[in-house]
Amino acid sequence: MPEASFPVSRLRRLRRTAALRELVRETRLEASDLIYPMFIHDRGPPRQPIPSMPGIDRLSVETAIEEAGAAFDEGIKAVLLFGLPASKDARGSTADEPDGVIQRSLRALRRALPDLVLITDVCMCEYTDHGHCGILDGDRVANDPTLERLAAQAVTHGAAGADIVAPSDMMDGRVGVIRAALDEAHLEDVAILSYAAKYASVFYGPFRDAADSAPAFGDRRGYQMDVRNADEAIREVRFDIAEGADLVMVKPALPNLDIIRRVKDEFRMPTAAYQVSGEYAMIEAAGARGWLDAEAASLEAVLAIRRAGADLVVTYAARRLARAL
Repeated sequence: MPEASFPVSRLRRLRRTAALRELVRETRLEASDLIYPMFIHDRGPPRQPIPSMPGIDRLSVETAIEEAGAAFDEGIKAVLLFGLPASKDARGSTADEPDGVIQRSLRALRRALPDLVLITDVCMCEYTDHGHCGILDGDRVANDPTLERLAAQAVTHGAAGADIVAPSDMMDGRVGVIRAALDEAHLEDVAILSYAAKYASVFYGPFRDAADSAPAFGDRRGYQMDVRNADEAIREVRFDIAEGADLVMVKPALPNLDIIRRVKDEFRMPTAAYQVSGEYAMIEAAGARGWLDAEAASLEAVLAIRRAGADLVVTYAARRLARAL
C-alpha cells in the first residue's frame, strides 16, 4: 500500500519530544537481554586487570561471586563463564576435572546466587598448552577425538550446576555428541547454546590475552568459519539445531549483523550474538582518547545487534549498559 508523501506525511512529527520517541521506539533493550562474560582463574591475585580490555578483570572464584552478585543486582540475569586453569597440557586434562576451576565456580555461584542463569563455555582452547580448540593430530585439530573431550567437559559442567553449556569449538557434530552425553548422565534439563556461526576473526585478540589461549602455531581457520561466507553460516546453524541446540549464537556480532538477521528470519530460534573482546576494546580505546562517548557507543552498538535480530547479547559492557538503562 503506497504511503502518503510530504507534506501530508512528516516523519519528524513523532521525533519531536523524548516522550514521543519513546512511544514509537521499535527496538528496546533491557538488562535482562544481556549476558555478562566472566574470566575465572585458578592462580594469582584475586582480581587481575586485563590491559587490552579496560574494566574487565580475571577473577578468583570468591571474587567472581561478588562480581556476579553486583551484576545480578543491576538486572543482569545470566553470566557466561570462562575458566583459566592453573596448569595446561596437550589434551586439556583440567577441562573436565570435577574440581576444576569452572566446576568449583558453578557450585559456589549456584549456592550464592540461585536465580542467576549460569552458562559455561565448552572448549579446549583455555585448557590446552598449544591453545587450539581440540586434540591435535600432528599440526591438525582432530575432530572426532575432540568430541569426546567436549562431551566430558559439558557433563561435568552440568553436574556442577550449569543451566546452559555453550560449545564454542566449531567441531563438526559436537552438539549432538554433547546432547547425548548430557542425556545419558541424566542431565536432560541442561540446555545447549551453540556457537553455531563462529567466524575466524581478528576481533578475538584481547580475549586470547585474557585467557592465555592464543594458538602456539598456525591459526583457527581450519575449523572456524571464513568471514567471506554467509550461506555456510546458515548450514552450520541448521545442523546444530537438528543435533539438539536449544539456542544458537553468531560471533562476532557487529561485523555479522547480516548473518544475525538471516538466522533469526530463517529459524525463529532463540538467537544470541557475541559482542566480542575486540569490539569492546575498540570502543574503550576510542573513549579513553576522547574520540567518542564509550557508553553511548556501546549502547548504540548493542541496539544495532538487537535490531538485527538477536534476542540476547553477550557483551563485556553488560554492567555499564545495565546501569545506564
